[in-house]
Amino acid sequence: MAVINYEPLDSNSDVTTTKTLLYEAIPLTGSIVSGTYNDENIKNFTHGQFQAVYDYPYLSSSANHIFDLTVGFSANSTISGSVSATQETKKINMYNQFAQVLLGYTGSENTVREFENDLTLDNVNTIKDALFINFSRLITKDQIKKGSFTITLGSGSWATPFTDPVVLTDASASETGGTNNTVGGDYGVLYTSGNVARGVLFYQAGIAVLSTASFDSVSDFYKLTDGTSYTTAQSLASASISGSCDALRHRIQDISFNNTTEINSTIYFCRVPHNKYNYSANPTYLSSSEIRVKSIASDTPISYITTIGLYSPNNELMAIAKLSEPLKKDPSNEITLRVRLDY
Repeated sequence: MAVINYEPLDSNSDVTTTKTLLYEAIPLTGSIVSGTYNDENIKNFTHGQFQAVYDYPYLSSSANHIFDLTVGFSANSTISGSVSATQETKKINMYNQFAQVLLGYTGSENTVREFENDLTLDNVNTIKDALFINFSRLITKDQIKKGSFTITLGSGSWATPFTDPVVLTDASASETGGTNNTVGGDYGVLYTSGNVARGVLFYQAGIAVLSTASFDSVSDFYKLTDGTSYTTAQSLASASISGSCDALRHRIQDISFNNTTEINSTIYFCRVPHNKYNYSANPTYLSSSEIRVKSIASDTPISYITTIGLYSPNNELMAIAKLSEPLKKDPSNEITLRVRLDY
């Protein structure tokens, strides 16, 4: 039986790790969001707490979940306690849930933080009334790339919302600055073209928190089929959550960003010394007890490397790497083979 020798890997000199970031452009057109399929790609739930948007009719097997929409306001908002309140408890709870998950608590009494239009977390410039866009992990992957997010909103009348568009971007954010970090991960400010803050974007969570201030000048942010019009504040107070989500979808013209896929790799440098692996353990290497690749006894031994096996400390085969072509090995050369495992 052939003797199999293992070449040990030194964890300091033979093994290293790397990280590679891959980006993919994601365009979300308003035609899909606002109901290309007569709202068959919009799913409302009996609990009424949020609305799901798909790229195809959601009952189709080919439909992909794009994002969820919901609205909410702080208990300290001027909307809170409105006499015409609808689903007020759900809206406050929705706001608090996002705040707890993304911002955490503050103070000795562990009070819920409020969203802000800046990065200071000092309870100034707060967003007390918010519109939430929770993007699917399917399209954000590991995170949204910093500095790539753009959303175009219509701030015109209900009939012609995009005559006065508002473009929000996180252009001031980058991998090296312009963001802050909290319990929900990194986040950056969404600015208008006039450099006015109108929301925040959480990159790892894939959640955009939009201030209702973008629609303060709109008298009919939401309009019912009977002609009844609501301002943004009236919609958040009096309309259902799904109704306010319909109003927001009606005013989304375009969303675009780059997602990020993080590929972590372990690289093994498999070194083949000049005095090893010059013979093959394959039984076909011999013919009548003679080495097939030698015609003269004094010739140097030759082998061909075709496969690399990575073994555990107990000599259990854990991974196999195949070479694209056999590599000739003899005592006159040394070979270093680079094996990368991605995960």
